[in-house]
Amino acid sequence: MQKIGILGAGAWGTALAFTAREAGRDVQIWALEQDVADALSQGRGNPAFLPGIDLPAMPASSDLSDLAGSDAILSVVPVQHARRVFTDLSPHVAAGTPIVLCSKGIEQSSLSLMTDVLHETIPQAVPAVLSGPSFAADVARGLPTAVTLACADQALGDTLMQAIGRPTFRPYWSNDLIGAEVGGAVKNVLAIACGVVEGMKLGKSAHAAIIARGFAEMTRLAVALGGQAQTLSGLCGLGDLVLTCSSVQSRNMSFGKALGEGQSAEAILAERNSVTEGVATAPALIALAEREGVSMPICEAVDDTLSNRMSLDEAIRDLLSRPFTQETS
Repeated sequence: MQKIGILGAGAWGTALAFTAREAGRDVQIWALEQDVADALSQGRGNPAFLPGIDLPAMPASSDLSDLAGSDAILSVVPVQHARRVFTDLSPHVAAGTPIVLCSKGIEQSSLSLMTDVLHETIPQAVPAVLSGPSFAADVARGLPTAVTLACADQALGDTLMQAIGRPTFRPYWSNDLIGAEVGGAVKNVLAIACGVVEGMKLGKSAHAAIIARGFAEMTRLAVALGGQAQTLSGLCGLGDLVLTCSSVQSRNMSFGKALGEGQSAEAILAERNSVTEGVATAPALIALAEREGVSMPICEAVDDTLSNRMSLDEAIRDLLSRPFTQETS
């Protein structure tokens, strides 16, 4: 695999393009914004989404047809816009081309995971999922990072890992696409909860409890959807959860922290040009959990506050008044 297409030029897409280039691949980036494509092509980095990081010039355009002929495509478009972009991309994707899903979330309109959206819009593609504890800025700076690369066929997984892997960017293969997707989606909602704990100064003990009990919620949903519990114990589950819930470098945790400090969700989002996926994922996640009969009280509390059904104080009081039970439930 020599030509790697990058679908989306936000911070994560740019970091992955740089990684693939440093691994010796020929990259072609698609950016929605022409000014972002121009900056990347001219060697000015990505000041809009990845400021302060020097990057070499990389081919970029706002024309989806430029991704035609890619040996693999890394999709990094926001989840809620993926269906439209995939539909437009489909005519340019050859049968059997791997499309690696690198965005994390659940489609609101259909409650679908991204693998399902991909199957419906580009059925000739072979799905894979890349997920794990990885801040874009760390990857773009070449700092050590390890992620999960999930696809059904191990031989293809090995080929993809060789194509984009480097000593400082280490993919580990899994055959559990559902587990990898659920882990990536749920951790963003839980990171908002951890940010609220930080913003309201509820203490490190509460922070740890949210991570541990949130991990149980994540695992329950993944298993209910057909994923494997052991997948969630790895990089794309526990690893990503710990990272995203432990640093305000995470957009989701910083959003929750600002929320806990008294800012409104609307005001926080208005100041951002990057997507905070957990906000869009929360209502879809709770609807999906209800459909599957899975209890996710922490994620439900996040959704209740974002939808203004409860104040933060009411949501916390509701969580703390739940009946005592055994830890495995």
